[in-house]
Amino acid sequence: MTDEHHHRPHHAADDTGPRLAPLPEHEWDPSTRELLAAIPRDADGRLANVFTTLVRHPGLFRHFLPFGSHLLRDGRLPDRTRELLILRTAYNTRAGYEWGRHVPLARAAGVTDQEIRRVGAGPDDPAWAPADAHLLRAADELHRNARLSAATWSALATDHDEAQLIEITMLVGQYHMVAFFLNSAATPLEPGYDTETLPAPTRAGADTAEGTHGDA
Repeated sequence: MTDEHHHRPHHAADDTGPRLAPLPEHEWDPSTRELLAAIPRDADGRLANVFTTLVRHPGLFRHFLPFGSHLLRDGRLPDRTRELLILRTAYNTRAGYEWGRHVPLARAAGVTDQEIRRVGAGPDDPAWAPADAHLLRAADELHRNARLSAATWSALATDHDEAQLIEITMLVGQYHMVAFFLNSAATPLEPGYDTETLPAPTRAGADTAEGTHGDA
């Protein structure tokens, strides 16, 4: 596959499967293999569907991957902070794929199962520590208003330096963009990750519009 080659969907979008299927490995040409070579494989030896679907646009994939990888692996935010922001963003955008893939990462970062379940309750749940509530509120404000309020910015600034404040906004924006793609392409979750159920939307929380496959 070259940057000039475009795969056309083989059928109209419907509600029975992915709108863009992950590119099967037997169809990878040398350029595709080179693009995917640096990505760690899952325990079953396969690559995550998000990558094998997005690689259908190789030019975009080539530039997307370094930015996304930097935020995920080399960013300035603590792992726990990053994963709380991503989980709340997945909840707000009803991105079941994003939720399913990041729950294990959140656990590895020290987020407890009780806290993971509580993400759907939002920042006003009194069980959250203030610092965690500020993060969830930041994700909500960026989702609703495309900006942080003065109060939330000030609250975050007590625990984060300038670079981290920048990264909070960019991280939430990045995972909104990824959610738009995953939900629209109806990317299916891989076996083993599809047991992590996206919390149901609450009245005061996320958008209530559900995506059929995005919530798989």
